Amino acid sequence: MVASTVRLFYELYDFYARYTEVLDDGPLECWPKFFTEQCMYQIIPRDNYDRGLRVAIMRCESRAMIEDRVTAVNETMMYEPRYLRHHTTDIRIEDSADTEVVARANFSVIETLPDELPHILMAGRYLDRLIRSDAFGWQFKEKLCVFDSVLVPNSIVFPV
Repeated sequence: MVASTVRLFYELYDFYARYTEVLDDGPLECWPKFFTEQCMYQIIPRDNYDRGLRVAIMRCESRAMIEDRVTAVNETMMYEPRYLRHHTTDIRIEDSADTEVVARANFSVIETLPDELPHILMAGRYLDRLIRSDAFGWQFKEKLCVFDSVLVPNSIVFPV
C-alpha cells in the first residue's frame, strides 16, 4: 500500500512538473494535451470560490476551448513579451482510486518583462481532478486555479 502511494505521488509530481514546463518554456500547443476531451479549466478569484460563486476570469469547458485559448495567445492577442515561471508546491493527494485522483497544490507565477524586475503575477492553489488513461497517462478532468487576491492582474495572457 505504501509503495503504491509513493509511486502515485511521484507520478503526479512528474506530471505537474511537465505541466509547468510547458507553460513556462512551451510549446504552448502542448498544453491542451494535459486535459481530457471533456474537462473544466478555470482561473477563479478566491473570494468568488469561497462564496460558492463560480465566476471565473478564464473558463474553458472542453479541450477544444483550451485549444482555442492557445490560438488566441499565439495568433490574435497583442501583449508585451514576457517570461513566466510557475512554481507548484505542496502537492497533496486528497482522494484516489485506480484511475482517478483528487489533488491539490499551491502555485505561484513569477512574471518577468525584459526591462523590468521580476514580480509575482499570481499565487493561489490548484484544486484538481485527474483521470488516468492508457493512451495519455494522467490528464486533468477538472483544474480550478483559485488565486488569492481579489484584484485581477492587468492581463492574464497565459494559462496558470
